[in-house]
Amino acid sequence: MNTYSLLNVGRVVAGPGSVESLKELVADFGATQVLIISDKGVAGAGLLQQPKAVLEAAGVKVQVLDDTPPEPTVEQVETILAAARQYATDLIVGIGGGSAMDVAKIVAVLLSNPDLSLRALLAKAPIPKRGVPTLMVPTTAGTGSEATPNSIVLVPEDELKVGIVSARLMPDCVILDPKMTISLPPAITASTGMDALCHAIECFTSKKANPFSELFSLKAIALIAGSIRRAWSNGQDLEARHDMLLGAMYGGICIATSSTTAVHALAYPLGGKYRMPHGISNAILLPYVMRFNAVGNEAQFCQIAQAMGLEIAGLSPQQAAEAVVEALFALNRDLQIPADLKRWNITEADLEGLVEGAAKVTRLLDNNPRCMNKDDIRTIYKHLI
Repeated sequence: MNTYSLLNVGRVVAGPGSVESLKELVADFGATQVLIISDKGVAGAGLLQQPKAVLEAAGVKVQVLDDTPPEPTVEQVETILAAARQYATDLIVGIGGGSAMDVAKIVAVLLSNPDLSLRALLAKAPIPKRGVPTLMVPTTAGTGSEATPNSIVLVPEDELKVGIVSARLMPDCVILDPKMTISLPPAITASTGMDALCHAIECFTSKKANPFSELFSLKAIALIAGSIRRAWSNGQDLEARHDMLLGAMYGGICIATSSTTAVHALAYPLGGKYRMPHGISNAILLPYVMRFNAVGNEAQFCQIAQAMGLEIAGLSPQQAAEAVVEALFALNRDLQIPADLKRWNITEADLEGLVEGAAKVTRLLDNNPRCMNKDDIRTIYKHLI
């Protein structure tokens, strides 16, 4: 048996209206100068107004950088870092989806480690000391970045997303306020929610799965499978939004103690070269990769089926595993997730480049419960082209 560990955030405050707790939390940190890192979509939706007002009412000086793009590149992150260096900051608040929170974590450690560069981090250089304290307020229920020691950066010259992983990236505090997610459009609710479901299922089936990840992943699967359709069809459903936020954070905890697998490995070149939204690429790939992974792992899939609320009484383990796959296909259909790669103009001519790109993501492929070679990767992509 291998050793395993649980890496988690210092404090989580959850529930409708919990963003008001910013006042007490910044006092606990002793922070007087806060930098909010976010994006234009969040700012345009008015979601920065309340957190900023709460902070300012507490006597805190607030600066805002709201130019985090989706799927940020190395150069874009460096631009945000350069802007952040202009401010005296003793707490960074990341408000947004995965990209904003990932950038907030990177900026925090680079501010505290001025001799370290982003390129060095991407080359797996160690981080000598923790960064500026960080507090995350997710406005989507997807990446789980608020609970992971990971940050993802797009490296255009390699046409791949690269993950930076370090315990020093783990946020200090998280606020899960479902009111911050009610303006999320259905399409983004679907794609980010499916991303969270991918995290939970992949971490449960990963070779690195352990009692910690199994506990959180099964609960995450149950929460997301039971609430994603409701959150998608009625964004004002606070209970569904709350369950989605919890499920996404639990999925992030799973990543911190286990790992994602082949779904994410095959998704990386789709995002890196074709700029497919991360949640969409994961959702499209998920049922095909799970059908591949079910062979020899049927017992695990029976547990997934139960967590999803599927009726499997009287089914063989193989039939229960296939029920999971069919349920994932049905979920994609219900959430209007695209069924193929056509809208991104990906054709047979792109196939070998995708295969080569995915095969390089050994950090994740090595965790897959069933060995996946280039022929296997090619077969899965062919279903989508």
